[in-house]
Amino acid sequence: MIKEVLVVEGKMDVAAVRRAAEADCIITGGFTLSRRTLDDIKEAYRRRGIIILTDPDAAGERIRRFLAQRFPDAKHAFIPREEATANDDIGVEQASPAAIRAALDKVRTPGWEPGEIFSTADMAQARLSGAADAVQRRARLGAMLGVGFANAKTFLRRLNHYGVTREEFSAAVAALNGEEGKACAET
Repeated sequence: MIKEVLVVEGKMDVAAVRRAAEADCIITGGFTLSRRTLDDIKEAYRRRGIIILTDPDAAGERIRRFLAQRFPDAKHAFIPREEATANDDIGVEQASPAAIRAALDKVRTPGWEPGEIFSTADMAQARLSGAADAVQRRARLGAMLGVGFANAKTFLRRLNHYGVTREEFSAAVAALNGEEGKACAET
């Protein structure tokens, strides 16, 4: 049983989570969170802690940002977009139990005092911004590090705020470069 309460968007997300793990969930019902839902989330946050697990789409990110502002010590789990897509739909409910478990295994917590370990120069050097394949590289690296997919600015903020170490980053970039090198050698 997961100690924290998972905050998800809908009933089908709860069903998908329960196929993957034993966890209590609170449903936001989309971005129109009711006063009662916010009170439930606040109580869960205070008593057990929460893990925000929203869909890897624009609406899910909006809900995540809103909740993160209200609950700054909330933990975050991210399912990579490609692992949460099926039947022309994107969402937690589309993810396999293995993808949900993997996201929950890589839960991140924003630091109290986020450091500026990473810079825009690091992003450019790792080809995470300014490169033709930057979008794909951020998606893959975000999945590897458990920080999700984001535009370059948000990705940099997540690197600095979610406790990613320089060693983790370097190892993930090296693995990503190794994957690309292997793929090129096979073609």
